[in-house]
Amino acid sequence: MARRKKLYEGKAKILYEGPEPGTLVQHFKDDATAFNAEKRDVIEGKGVLNNRLSEFFMDGLNTIGVPTHFIRRINMREQLIRSVEIIPLEVIVRNRAAGSICKRLGIPEGEALPRPIVEFSFKNDELGDPLVSEEHIIAFGWASQQDLDDMVALALRVNDFLSGVMLAVGIRLIDFKIEIGRIWDGDFQRLVVADEISPDSCRLWDIKSGDKLDKDVFRQDIGNLAEAYTEVARRLGVLPAMATQMTKPHLIN
Repeated sequence: MARRKKLYEGKAKILYEGPEPGTLVQHFKDDATAFNAEKRDVIEGKGVLNNRLSEFFMDGLNTIGVPTHFIRRINMREQLIRSVEIIPLEVIVRNRAAGSICKRLGIPEGEALPRPIVEFSFKNDELGDPLVSEEHIIAFGWASQQDLDDMVALALRVNDFLSGVMLAVGIRLIDFKIEIGRIWDGDFQRLVVADEISPDSCRLWDIKSGDKLDKDVFRQDIGNLAEAYTEVARRLGVLPAMATQMTKPHLIN
C-alpha cells in the first residue's frame, strides 16, 4: 500500500492517512525510548515485532468481543486501524508491584497485589504523564463518569485476556497500559482499545526464572531488547521462523 499523508509521529509509531475515510495506517518504528525519551536507541526489528504482537493481541480481543481500533495488518511494519478520538489518558492495570508503584508506596517489586489495580495518568510528555484521580478526569472534562466505568471494565477484560494468554506460555503479566478512544456513529459513542499492546506497553516476566521480557530490559540495561521481544513472539507463535531470523538483535547507535 502506498503511504499517504503523515498525520502524526510519536516516539514509537507514525500515523498516516488511511485508504478510506475513517481509517489510518499505523507504522511501527524501531526506536526505543525510556524515561520520557531521555534514553533512546534504534533497535533493528523492534517495529516488526511490535506490529505482529499488537496484531496478535488486538485480533484476539476483537475475537472475544472486546472492541479495538485494529482492522488488519498490512505488512511487516504497518497495520490498518480505525481513526478514533483518543481520550487523553493512559489506563494502567497492575497485577503485581513494579515500577513507579514500588517507589510511591514502598511495595517490594514483584509482590502480588490484593486485586488488579486500575490507575489513570494524564497523557502529557512535558509533565511526565502524571497520575490523576477520577475527580481530576471528570472536573477537567477528559471523560465522564460513565466513560470511566466503561474504561475500567474494558481494561479489566483486557487484563483477563492477556493474563490467560501469557500464563499459557509461561509468562506472568505484571502490569500494562492501554489507551482508549471514542468512535462516533452520529450522537452514539463507542469506546475501543487503541494505540498498541506490545512488550513496550506491558511488563512481562518469565514465570520460572523471573527474567524480564519487556522494555525494562532497555530501561535497566539488563539484556538485549530484541532478544526479549523475540522470545515473547516465539512463545506465542506469532512470528514464523524466517521472520524471527530477520529480527535477530542488531543495535544501531
